[in-house]
Amino acid sequence: MSLIKTKEEIVQLRADGKILAHILKQTLKSVKVGITTGELNDLAERLIIEVGGEPSFKGYGQPIPFPAGLCVSINEEIVHGIPGSRVIKEGDIVSLDIGMKKNGLYTDMAYTIPVGKIDHQTKKLLKVTATALDLAIKNCVVGKTLGDIGYAVQTYVEKHGFGVVRDLVGHGVGHAVHEEPAVPNFGQPNTGEVLKVGMVLAFEPMVTMGGYEIDYRDDDWTIKTLDDSLSAHFEHSVAITDKGPIILTAL
Repeated sequence: MSLIKTKEEIVQLRADGKILAHILKQTLKSVKVGITTGELNDLAERLIIEVGGEPSFKGYGQPIPFPAGLCVSINEEIVHGIPGSRVIKEGDIVSLDIGMKKNGLYTDMAYTIPVGKIDHQTKKLLKVTATALDLAIKNCVVGKTLGDIGYAVQTYVEKHGFGVVRDLVGHGVGHAVHEEPAVPNFGQPNTGEVLKVGMVLAFEPMVTMGGYEIDYRDDDWTIKTLDDSLSAHFEHSVAITDKGPIILTAL
């Protein structure tokens, strides 16, 4: 069951989301050939701390807490890539997922960026995934269900020949890093929780160039495609209002 946020909390989340979007934008500008994923994390963490926030991913999870404030997932990695000594290369696609706690509230967002030249099919993967997120948000109307949104995303993505990850989903956000309800990127119309005013949800399509099955790296956090096909990931925190959706983390 979703935790309903007050109007005052949504105003604060919108202000914090704007700050987080600026931080992600600054970090994305630093993604280039030769930089390490650890350097990107150091930048993101520093920028969050400078604005009086806390990197909400750092120390999150059990039994092995996530060790960084930024998830950096490359190519076949879907989410939760641990930053470190890995060097970004020409032709990589790099997903940055970032979360911040500020004023006791949480915001969360992600963006996938190409490094240098990528082929036509990879460009299409990024475009379809980003558009799938836009489609999810446009369907955030009071009275619709999470199944309606998941169905819209799934049918759009699969129509373009890509896979929708099933084992990973979006989530509620605001009072914690992850809250109920789960927000799948697949589903059937008229199923799942009904959208209500005051819900704040993190929509995050995770789309693959191949199958939707997943696998874990040996670090227990990084999740990749089982078939090693490329994957893209875009995410926004969104508030449901009687006047339509508000993208709290708009870039």
